[in-house]
Amino acid sequence: MINGVLNIRKEPGMTSFGVVARIRRIFGQKKVGHTGTLDPDAEGVLPVCLGKATKLVETLSLGTKTYEAVLLLGLETDTQDTSGEVQRTADVTCTEAEAEEAVRSFEGTMQQMPPMYSALKVNGQKLVDLARKGIEVERRTREVTFSEMEILSVELPRITFRVTCTHGAYIRTLCHDIGRKLGCGGAMEHLNRTRVGVFAIENAFTIDEIAAMKEREDALSDQEKAEYSFLMKTDRFFEELPACIVSGKAEKLLLNGNAVPVGDLKAADDTVPQLAEGEKARIYLGNGSFVGIYRREGELVRLVQFFYDDGQGK
Repeated sequence: MINGVLNIRKEPGMTSFGVVARIRRIFGQKKVGHTGTLDPDAEGVLPVCLGKATKLVETLSLGTKTYEAVLLLGLETDTQDTSGEVQRTADVTCTEAEAEEAVRSFEGTMQQMPPMYSALKVNGQKLVDLARKGIEVERRTREVTFSEMEILSVELPRITFRVTCTHGAYIRTLCHDIGRKLGCGGAMEHLNRTRVGVFAIENAFTIDEIAAMKEREDALSDQEKAEYSFLMKTDRFFEELPACIVSGKAEKLLLNGNAVPVGDLKAADDTVPQLAEGEKARIYLGNGSFVGIYRREGELVRLVQFFYDDGQGK
């Protein structure tokens, strides 16, 4: 089983589920998950986790995200972007300065109402599925934060801007709200996600590029490769934690999910690591295989999250 995270550059026209389906076919394994839905018309960074790294999906989804968006003023749609059905049009009478001021006024923390056309679930049903049936349900606002707001260009009726936001924020809704503030309405015309946490668009690959690189690297060996140059290793996301090594008889305890005495741990320089009570650490086998995250409790370290792959797909 292949374990790690891909920095995918999703292209317009493909759903996030479609990206996962293609990665499953390319790598020949079912255990694949993405870390945050991108609308089909949107493009940009979509981290995809494989194998044991799928345990990171929720954590990686919670990171901040940066977008570049094009807002088209003068209309409102049911989806809050230009792919939807137009519900209202109006003349754009604001000046460029007024438009810029309206965009910047949304910088900060506020309450945002999730749109009906979204993957958010209410009572077990996706809002988008209800919206397509013409059903609108009551939603709760959520606290979101917009920061690093930058106007890239203003050519009315279009405004192009860059913004960083917290998990759960909708850029479509932000565009809609800016249009409402200007009195003429607005809808998102284009969206490019340029960053998700540590994943940047500059280091992302399209699915076709991933497939080509995998084919080239597979050709270097007659054996199935467990690691690829374009795949981020799972332990990469815990680099802030100290690394410890367990070898000898303690390895069996570790691989069975049991606690291990602190005295059986070694640091990379072969010294005894100084872990404080409650402190977490990355634990590795003597051969360098990443086992998981453990926390010190008294004279033992206990399992927090297990990432070891025994080679049998378990």
